Amino acid sequence: MSEELDGKEMYLKRHERGAERLVAVCDCEILGKRFAEGQLRIEVSPDFFGGEAASCAEVEKALASATMANFVGSKAVLHAISLGYVEKDNVLSIDGILYAQMVRM
Repeated sequence: MSEELDGKEMYLKRHERGAERLVAVCDCEILGKRFAEGQLRIEVSPDFFGGEAASCAEVEKALASATMANFVGSKAVLHAISLGYVEKDNVLSIDGILYAQMVRM
């Protein structure tokens, strides 16, 4: 991991449209990669996920005001579970990569 990512294990990007605030979080090492398994496919696009390198605390702060969130990778998904945003039973695995979504209503 490069020095600029020191202590920052995930990428975080905020997307806002009207009252909706979507937060996209992925593990640093999978940004830009594609995964497929059966009919399931995911592209961890830098345009969607690659905002800024973020620590667990920065991700937690961003999620506090999010109405929706996407999590890709074990660090991102397990952090979301630990914060109570995702239930373990609702996590998908696509080619061994964890994926989950959160919607706050």
